[in-house]
Amino acid sequence: MASKVGKGKNLSRRSFLKFAGGASIAGVSLSLTGCGQPLTPASAVGGGGWMPTQYNEPGGWPTNVRGRVPIDPENPSIMRDDQKCILCGQCIEVCKTIQSVYGNYELPIKNDIVCIHCGQCIHWCPSGAISEREDSDKVLKALSDPNITVVVQTAPATRIGLGEEFGMPVGTNVQGKQVAALRELGFDVIFDTNFTADLTIMEEGSELVKRITGELHHPLPQLTSCCPGWVKFVEYFYPDLIPNLSSAKSPQQMEGALVKTYFAEKNTIDPKTVFSVAIMPCTAKKFECQRPEMISAQTYLKDKHVSPDVDVVLTTRELARMIKRAGIDFPSLPDEEYDQLMGIGTGAGAIFGTTGGVMEAAVRSAYYLITGQQPPSALWQLAPVRGMEGVKEASVPIPGAGDVKIAVISGLDNARKIMEQVRAGNSPWAFIEVMACPGGCQYGGGQPRSSAPPSDGVRNTRAASLYKIDANAKLRNSHDNPQIKQVYEDFLTSPLSEKAEELLHTHYISRAEEFDAKKPASHLYEV
Repeated sequence: MASKVGKGKNLSRRSFLKFAGGASIAGVSLSLTGCGQPLTPASAVGGGGWMPTQYNEPGGWPTNVRGRVPIDPENPSIMRDDQKCILCGQCIEVCKTIQSVYGNYELPIKNDIVCIHCGQCIHWCPSGAISEREDSDKVLKALSDPNITVVVQTAPATRIGLGEEFGMPVGTNVQGKQVAALRELGFDVIFDTNFTADLTIMEEGSELVKRITGELHHPLPQLTSCCPGWVKFVEYFYPDLIPNLSSAKSPQQMEGALVKTYFAEKNTIDPKTVFSVAIMPCTAKKFECQRPEMISAQTYLKDKHVSPDVDVVLTTRELARMIKRAGIDFPSLPDEEYDQLMGIGTGAGAIFGTTGGVMEAAVRSAYYLITGQQPPSALWQLAPVRGMEGVKEASVPIPGAGDVKIAVISGLDNARKIMEQVRAGNSPWAFIEVMACPGGCQYGGGQPRSSAPPSDGVRNTRAASLYKIDANAKLRNSHDNPQIKQVYEDFLTSPLSEKAEELLHTHYISRAEEFDAKKPASHLYEV
């Protein structure tokens, strides 16, 4: 029903809501008369089917117009279709209460619209107004050029998410079909990011051991650095803790650097003709690949004509759309294998895709690096760091290092509480894993919006699939990967070598001056 306004113009209810919310990027609050009852899941989404995450939370969502989170039109990771936005405020809710980003800065903005690019607002948006920035056309252009070698890598979590876009059960492992689909699409070389997940463990684990033993004078606890949303969160809100971040790049960026150096050298390919693509469960990876620091191959080769280490990142959903547009019958594809050189990953690499997985993988290899002995079987199923709890901790006895205390965090509101303890000097942990997205990468902003409600049930099912890959793997420790041994022997020399530092490590910057921070009430975080 429309109301007549002004010179005979009709104003629809949606237009009225947008008008009431204003054109500004800041949120508003407008109570609607007659809408005082909370929405039930069924009434909120019109019946069964997909439901946003918040409808799995206790209580009802108040039917107030809340506005929306600000999204920069130039945001490299996410975008909003204003015609679909209903100003429901769900994006504000997740950004504020789950990620603790919105509301922790003052308006007006200074130099930056604060965003960590995690894409959780995509999962919470009931109208589909927010999505990843579409980059598939760039990849299709490269694939159509016979003079370009297009190399693609696939992250651990994509293989247990992609099948859902084709009607397959939640958590189905479609690794072989994903490889086959990429070949059908025309990719020249297909590598597994699990390989560089193992490489990350070798570099990050060696760094941790040197911090613990005092050989490296960097502070403890060491913080993981493979999640770009988390890294940017630290740069925004905890720049004083940047020295605690591991300098190791994420697996995506390590693989990108090696594709244009190690792979190109081994195959006598001009690095300038290599186009590097990453299939990721994460929208923040689109931001990460564009960071100015991520040009290690260009720096190493001393050739400014070599493009950034990773040229384009596609989400799981973008890959699914490419497969559908190509008319590929995905469920019927035969399983195919990754290309070699950087195509083998261990079980430890696979569990990078879920919260606690990086820590479990790191502990296995840290034990080996410290003792020179294989880790005990108890470290192949480190129960205290598994599960969907936002904060988990454990103590791992390692001969020669004592009881190494560790913590695992997912969701940045949880991280904020722990970082306040670290900042205050009250941290008992030596190593802390943080993933921005609740449940880890398997529920990243680029993963399918599940046909079942994306509650912990879906997250647990996806995580269980990754743990099954690990349990069934012939190799379960990163340091046992033969291609990892080969890359050190043929190219990198050793973990933390000069070449490894140049290609596999990076630095971070403070972004605290880009906005005015709003300090939270001190009682919110126990320190």
